[in-house]
Amino acid sequence: MHAFDPTSLRLFVAVCEERNIALAAQREAIVPSAVSKRIAQMEAQAGTPLLARGRRGVAATPAGETLWRYAREALQLLDRMQAELTAYAEGVQGHVRVFASMSALAQFLPEDVGRFARQYEQVRVSMEEREIWEVVRGVEEGRADIGVCWNAVDLGRLQRFAYQQDRLAVVLHPTHPLAARKSLRFADTLAHEHVDILGRSIMKTTQQRQAAIASQPLRTRIQVATVDAACRIVAAQLALAIVPREEARLFEQPLELVVRPLTDTWARRRFVLAVRDLKALAPAARLLLDSLRAAAK
Repeated sequence: MHAFDPTSLRLFVAVCEERNIALAAQREAIVPSAVSKRIAQMEAQAGTPLLARGRRGVAATPAGETLWRYAREALQLLDRMQAELTAYAEGVQGHVRVFASMSALAQFLPEDVGRFARQYEQVRVSMEEREIWEVVRGVEEGRADIGVCWNAVDLGRLQRFAYQQDRLAVVLHPTHPLAARKSLRFADTLAHEHVDILGRSIMKTTQQRQAAIASQPLRTRIQVATVDAACRIVAAQLALAIVPREEARLFEQPLELVVRPLTDTWARRRFVLAVRDLKALAPAARLLLDSLRAAAK
């Protein structure tokens, strides 16, 4: 069997993701008939159907699922190769891609990467914000060299190294009944309404579990997308918010809020650096990993 060419693989992946040949063709800026012809050629090469065609679109067959998985990995490697070669052509001696959770990017990671970038000016570091589960999957699939996230998530077979830590805190309006206390337990907050910050699913799940242990419901009044928005809800006296203490301090004085640390053991969070295989890391990625590990607290 002849090897599939990258263009055919990219079209096949698009079809599988869109579940529709016309939509895949539109996405890849090519006519649908050309996509259909490519798929037919691939099926002839494979000697087995790769797509099951129906009235509502297409779906990958078991053989197609296998090809889809390997095609994604192959295309990701090709994209990484192209990016790194382009970087070398521009005088950059390596390109490292980092997937990080919202909390890591909002607190310590930019400063630590900035310190590295000043020392190694010829290494390009790309940072992308991802939900925790996507950080893990991105490293597993090779789309990221290094993942940075809270160690509460299942890291599977990834190799992990201790990094920074933070503590969760309660953000309150000065007139809130809990504002007079110097510190708080999570259970103390359950009689009051909370702000739910979307995109922080692990933190929400942890709080729901702790509320269940305390035999009290977690009362959520409003959902927002960012810590900034959550603090503004608090400033409007609508609810309290539980966020990382360092993030809360950015809004403490401007919005005249009160920030009190949570004393619960689980409220101290340990972040980790995750890689798929330490021995297989490119030199630039290994340099960044070593630099971040040296910054660990």
